[in-house]
Amino acid sequence: MPYLFTSESVSEGHPDKVADQISDALIDNFLAFDPQSKVACETLVTTGQVILAGEVKSKAYLDVQDIARKVVSKIGYTKSEYMFEANSCGVLSAIHEQSSDINQGVDRKKKEDQGAGDQGMMFGYATNETANYMPLALDLAHTLLIELAALRRENKKITYLRPDSKSQVTLEYDDNNKPVRIEAIVISTQHDDFDSEAKMQAKITNDVKEILIPRVIKKYPQYKHFFNNKIKYHINPTGNFVIGGPHGDTGLTGRKIIVDTYGGKGAHGGGAFSGKDPSKVDRSAAYATRHIAKNLVAAGLCDEVLVQVSYAIGVAQPTSINVNTYGTAKVSLTDGAISKIVEGLFDMRPYFIEQRLKLRNPIYSETAAYGHMGKEPQVVEKVFVAPDGKKVSKKVELFTWEKLDYVTKVKKAFGLK
Repeated sequence: MPYLFTSESVSEGHPDKVADQISDALIDNFLAFDPQSKVACETLVTTGQVILAGEVKSKAYLDVQDIARKVVSKIGYTKSEYMFEANSCGVLSAIHEQSSDINQGVDRKKKEDQGAGDQGMMFGYATNETANYMPLALDLAHTLLIELAALRRENKKITYLRPDSKSQVTLEYDDNNKPVRIEAIVISTQHDDFDSEAKMQAKITNDVKEILIPRVIKKYPQYKHFFNNKIKYHINPTGNFVIGGPHGDTGLTGRKIIVDTYGGKGAHGGGAFSGKDPSKVDRSAAYATRHIAKNLVAAGLCDEVLVQVSYAIGVAQPTSINVNTYGTAKVSLTDGAISKIVEGLFDMRPYFIEQRLKLRNPIYSETAAYGHMGKEPQVVEKVFVAPDGKKVSKKVELFTWEKLDYVTKVKKAFGLK
């Protein structure tokens, strides 16, 4: 029997995402000046305030206030009427040195013996229902907000948008677990004052249907056949959304972990990503399991897969690796047997994950909005400036965990053509 499935996304102006982006900007700056930095930093944002807290072990000295303000400005909080503005908000830092007890469990004389920065389980997921091997509902939810943010920055066709917004997409799946159409779309976007609530809703509803949706269909033609004239739209369903961002709702690092991953598909181990350097397996192992899952599906081993790994704090070797193909495997092997082969293909010790995916580089700011998974790998040049004026320019590779560089190895290991 057909069924419905829903995923949501939030924009870079959502308060929780503002916090994530500030935390990851700090990570990037620490790693740019000291690649061996150990960082776990949290951010809280509220009306007129940014509060930074966490633990750091690094040779780098940063102007954390300046970094935070630049992030807030880039997002678009640049007007005093937002009650949270880049140049005037207070920035309080309560960052202190990392516990030596934790550090001794991570650092080892031999680099390859590096222990996991925490205990826990991490999951990676992939499906062949989209070209980037991501769940379609989440991919569409992200896409809607990416294009809405682009329209806000262009400030031409739609001129009243403010940075905070959310989306939600509900899909209908058939009996073969294939998506066939969009059932419902929810868009809630912060906006400037209107003369009346009725005018606001009429205007935003029309602009979403006549400007945003056609733009998405044109730019992403692979999704065109999912759209139809029977979609149920819920546009700013609560009415006015003038008060938003950190003034409307306090934001914290790590509160959008489902948006960051697979939109409720697969599973999640519970650990957030942003604000953590790659010694924290909450982040690095989640990227590594996504890398495994994507390569398994791309190689044709299965249509859908969930990969789990788990660790004990301070121990290098994972306590378990598990692969679940949901009965879609194309080989005559149990999931347990597949797991054993995968374990031999991918070294999941923390040091080797860091090396394989080049994680000790300043590559994290780009992950902090619209999902950590499903984006295109690319090489970019980034420049960082220290408080003393010293500049560091680095060419880095983004989203290495999205590369299909193990497809050939997977095919060979499983005898796939």
